[in-house]
Parts: sequence; C-alpha cells; structure tokens
Amino acid sequence: MIIPKSLLAELQSVKGFDEQSFIAAHEGVAPTSVRINPAKDIGLFAANTRVPWCSNGIYLGERPVFTLDPAYHAGAYYVQEASSMFLEQVLRPVLADKKGLRVLDLCAAPGGKSTLIASLLDKDSLLISNEVIRTRASILDENMTRWGHMNTWVTSNDPRDLGRLVGYFDVIVVDAPCSGSGLWRKDARALDEWSEANVQMCSERQERILADVWPALKQDGILIYATCSYSQQEDEQILDWLATTYDVVALPAEMKEEWGIVEVISKEGLTGYRFFLDKVRGEGFFIAAVRKTDEAQAMRPVRFKTAHDKKIAQQAGHLLTDPDVLFIKTDKDNYSAMRPDHEVDWHLLQTAVYLRKTGLKLGMPTAKEWVPEHEVALGIDASKDLPGLNASREQALRFLKREDMGVDDLPKGWLVVKYEGLGLGWVKSLGNRVNNYLPKQWRIRMDIE
Repeated sequence: MIIPKSLLAELQSVKGFDEQSFIAAHEGVAPTSVRINPAKDIGLFAANTRVPWCSNGIYLGERPVFTLDPAYHAGAYYVQEASSMFLEQVLRPVLADKKGLRVLDLCAAPGGKSTLIASLLDKDSLLISNEVIRTRASILDENMTRWGHMNTWVTSNDPRDLGRLVGYFDVIVVDAPCSGSGLWRKDARALDEWSEANVQMCSERQERILADVWPALKQDGILIYATCSYSQQEDEQILDWLATTYDVVALPAEMKEEWGIVEVISKEGLTGYRFFLDKVRGEGFFIAAVRKTDEAQAMRPVRFKTAHDKKIAQQAGHLLTDPDVLFIKTDKDNYSAMRPDHEVDWHLLQTAVYLRKTGLKLGMPTAKEWVPEHEVALGIDASKDLPGLNASREQALRFLKREDMGVDDLPKGWLVVKYEGLGLGWVKSLGNRVNNYLPKQWRIRMDIE
C-alpha cells in the first residue's frame, strides 16, 4: 500500500506520528471487534480480550461469518470498529447522573454509534438517529430495530431541517462524512478515492453540516465531532473553525496512557483524540467534544391533545412488559408504543422532520386478532409471556431464510421465534402449516449449508 506523500508530509507536524511505523501498520490485518448489547447479553465471546475503552467492546481472534450467526440477527451484538467505540469515554461524563436527555446522532448509518449511545441512555432519554440518504436510512432502521430500544427513533433529514429544532438537543453527535484515510487498511478501495481536492471538499462539507445543525444544540449542550480521517483539515482545523465561529469550550475525555491514544490540542486550544493504527488496536479515527456556550433559546413545546388510544392499549397491552406506555397510531399501517414523556417530542418533531421510525412498532388490529409487527419480537420491552418457539441454530437460520423450519405439533397462533432466548421474528401456526412473517428485506440470501 502506497500512502500519499502529501498526507505523510502533513502528518509530520502532528503529535504522536511516526512515519515508518505508520506505513508498516498498513501492511497488517485490521482487527475484528464487536460490541455486546447489554440488554441482550447471553455471554457471547466472554473469554475474548476486551476493548479497553469500551465496557462492552470485545476483540475477536478471527472474523466469523456474522450473517450465519442467529445471535447477530437477534441484536445480541453489533460489529463495530474498536477505535470508534471511544465515543463511550467521551459520553460517560456528559451523561453521568443525567436523565431525560435529547440526543441526536446526525450522520448515524449504519448504526454503530447510535447503538452504543442507546445502551448508555436511561429510558426517559430520547435518541434521534438520523441519516439523510434514504437507502442508508433503511439499514440504520434495521440495526436500531435489532438493538431493541423503544426510545430510539429514526429520521431521514438534511441537517438544515434538524437545525430548525432550535435549542432542542442536549447532545449532538456528528460522525461526519470524510475522506476516509483512517480506513485504508480495512478498505484499500478508499485509498483510490483519496485526493487533496477530496479532503478540501470534505472539510467544506463538514463545516456546512455543523453550521446547519448548530442552532439545534441547547446552550451548554455538547457537540461530539468525529471522523475516520487523518487530515488536519478535517480534524483539528474543524475544531479551530468551531472555536472562531461560535462560543465553545473544550470537553476533555478520560483516558489511560497505555491505550495508545494521542491527545492533541488545536491552535485555538480545543482538545481532540487521534487513533494511529500503529499505536492502538483499531483503525484511524479522530474525536473531540465541545460545550456550546453561545446564548440559545430553547424551543417551546407544542400544545397537543394526547393521541393515546385506550382501546388499542387493551388490545395490544399483552405485547409489552410495561403497561405505562402510550399506544399511538404513528402511520396508517401501524400503532406504536412510546414513553409518556416522549409524546410531546413526537408532536414537536413532526413539525420539522420526517420520522421514519417512532417508538416501538406494535402492528395493527383486524376483526379477529392483533397482527404483531416484527419490531415487537426484537424489542427489549416485549413481554416475556408471549408464546414462543425455541429454535436450534439450523432452525433459526432456516427461519431467517424464510424457509420451512421443519417443526411440527405447534399450538395455533402467533409465536415468537427465539434463539438462545432472544427474539428473531414471528411465525403464525395454523395447525397444518406455519407462515413465516420475517420481513422479506431481512431475509438471509447466503447459503447456510
């Protein structure tokens, strides 16, 4: 792999950079890491080495075929690059002893940082995971559904749209689109797309994204900025642009020297963290946090009449463990459950953004029964008393391929297919046959033999 000379020359002035070891590290193999879902922890990979800066991060000795692991499809873990898990260290002091926060993950697809954030928030907080590109938003939607939290909603909007929510968010995470030099070892194709012109274009786009969403951050709110680029133009210089454009103060994170992470200070005095792949067991990454000290008005809550449907609560209440939730028709084909404190957010957000996923989708009633939505089966709030079908690995994979599972003598009705106690989706037993209700777009297409 030939690293561009212009990047090597630029990095000479960066703290912690060692050209020879940096180049040599690109010839190595990228480590594989996963992050366990603490709400669905079934003891997977317990003997493996831990990612030191993430409480649920684990390194794997080799990369398995995740598509053929039913536990992955059940949301037991997320495959995430280890360096980016440092977000936990940045967030923990921000979230400490705070409840009912409103958090935005602005560039959220495919969902690595959003699933991490979801595991750190209390149930009264609300996470909005946004992805402007609709095809990528579909992947984000699936991954957040697998993770199973009712208080994680998905939107698909331009940052400018979210900026209209003036003073609404306590925390905004911007994992900005970048030139991708930190991922060359993992994906050599990214090297072919790299150029100084592309770095400049990305830097200008990053400034525009931050400027568009900045009004949505509360006074004293926290902005977390990250890239997978080594270029100072996309990292320290963006911090300097923030410092000279707005009123901000640095928000250092806790770290240990043995982790190998390099703490850097921008020209304007803001703290950032660089991950060089010759110093950490992970890929190239940059992250920083600042506190907004600009004066900002908080957005006034909208007045509304509750949309809670008491009749639906009686019909669908059996699906959930917590009876104290709202049952609201969020679109023409679905009712959803949400926390009572989040209804005001639902009414407010609808005035500014497109809500793709709201709360936990429950399904719809028919004349004879309740037809459950796929999300219920994967939700951590699903009732433990729902009728289930405990599947072997082979049966689970056949379910995920929408094939005959080879099970007989099932009771009639709706059953949650489970693997190791974790829900995968629904089947309906009719006595003489079983209908598979896994969404078609979720079907495994890989050969399982």
